[in-house]
Amino acid sequence: MRKKIGLGVLLGLGIAAGVVAWNTATFKPAGLASADDIKLADAIDPDLNAAANRLGEAIRFQTVSNQDPAQNRMDQWSGFQSWLQTTYPAAHKAMQREIVGKATLLYTWPGSDSALPPIILMAHQDVVPVTPGTEKDWKHPPFGGVVADGAVWGRGAIDDKGSLITLFEAMELLAAKGFKPKRTVIVVAGHDEEVGGTGAQAAAAVLKTRGVNSLFTLDEGSAIINDAPIVNGPAIMIAVAEKGYATLRVTAKAAGGHSSMPPEEIGTVTLAKAITAIHAKQFPARLEQPGFGTVEALAAEKGGLMKVVAANPWLFGSLIKSQMGSTPAGAAQLHTTIAPTMLQGSPKENVLPQEAFGLVNYRLAPWDRSADVLARVKEAVGNLPVTFAWERVPVEASPVSSTSSQGWKLIRAAAEAEAPGAPVAPFLVVGGTDSRYMKDVSQDTYRFQAMRLSTTETKMIHGTNEHITTENLRSMIRFFTRLIATSAS
Repeated sequence: MRKKIGLGVLLGLGIAAGVVAWNTATFKPAGLASADDIKLADAIDPDLNAAANRLGEAIRFQTVSNQDPAQNRMDQWSGFQSWLQTTYPAAHKAMQREIVGKATLLYTWPGSDSALPPIILMAHQDVVPVTPGTEKDWKHPPFGGVVADGAVWGRGAIDDKGSLITLFEAMELLAAKGFKPKRTVIVVAGHDEEVGGTGAQAAAAVLKTRGVNSLFTLDEGSAIINDAPIVNGPAIMIAVAEKGYATLRVTAKAAGGHSSMPPEEIGTVTLAKAITAIHAKQFPARLEQPGFGTVEALAAEKGGLMKVVAANPWLFGSLIKSQMGSTPAGAAQLHTTIAPTMLQGSPKENVLPQEAFGLVNYRLAPWDRSADVLARVKEAVGNLPVTFAWERVPVEASPVSSTSSQGWKLIRAAAEAEAPGAPVAPFLVVGGTDSRYMKDVSQDTYRFQAMRLSTTETKMIHGTNEHITTENLRSMIRFFTRLIATSAS
């Protein structure tokens, strides 16, 4: 009997080894199309010094979206928009310009063949504030738009005036050379992306009434990462989806009163119990697209043991989850995140609160919905006397766009031209972009900026010393000229 068991174990191990070997030998990332069939248009090299100076000028317009909109200086938006018209005359002559929402720009460059679905290119005008007191930590003034040390410095250099200006630089170059698109090109420049994107919503609504169903939409959100995981080198990370956004208000009501005579149940304690229970019931990690797609693509490029692991998630799934989940950024690719961010109780230290509340921010994975969050919260808190309400209507996660469509191939081809030999991987944006509102007017939506950044450098986005190198500026202009000329011809 013992001998038979031993033979059975050996047979099982042999079968498992054979399956692992077969899966590894035949492994290819699912549905990840190459761009070999795309005939890419030539790039147009810009006058880099002039382009850098123009981006510097754009940064000086303080189009800051504050949490309190009353603090916004809308004259900065109108000044910036007038500057765009003056600075890029050929592009503005070629396109029809509209203002929708409060100050969002909607441009249409009509194509000669109205039967072809258009393309939508996006970048936003607004920037986040500079944290008061940190101005002294900047190498150059945050709104100085200084060109120095091979870079343009200032708030918005990357997020997202860098994208907007390089897009206009590309369109100006093409229009000045007499380019006539066959496919219509639509440009959406939202005015309030950093505080929710009502302008992009308005633009999407206008496009929907016009029956637009674009071939693709492209916005910010990812880049060429110089030290990408797994390959430990450059990789072109094209985001095919982004997480949803929801904030839940958890409220505990109580009798209140004097803190010298506290009852057994205090609102703040009840709230603390509820928040702790909610946070403890984390969503499980899952190897789903596009998070696992990133692993598959980069592991296939890396080869060796990494390829063996990625090709056999049935065996190594727990290991993959453990390794990805070892960092906050990696873990965020695998599940809906839960982040208690704000708590409020009594207005005075010696007064028991009549109401205590906390805000819990969720970033919804593509396979979860806000209804799943509520169900999980109710299960977590059980009979605790608390109530729940969304701070605002949740934004569900975006659909996952194709990695084999014509739009994917066009973007991939233009990106590969700026980073020859770098592997290409799908990616999940864990934040939010204006492009999430285009799902009803676009076949697929992608998020990518053709700039090279290390993971350390990404920390300057919304942080101190934000800047873009002139080489990245060149790359983005070349990328946009190629993408537009190839897609719209």
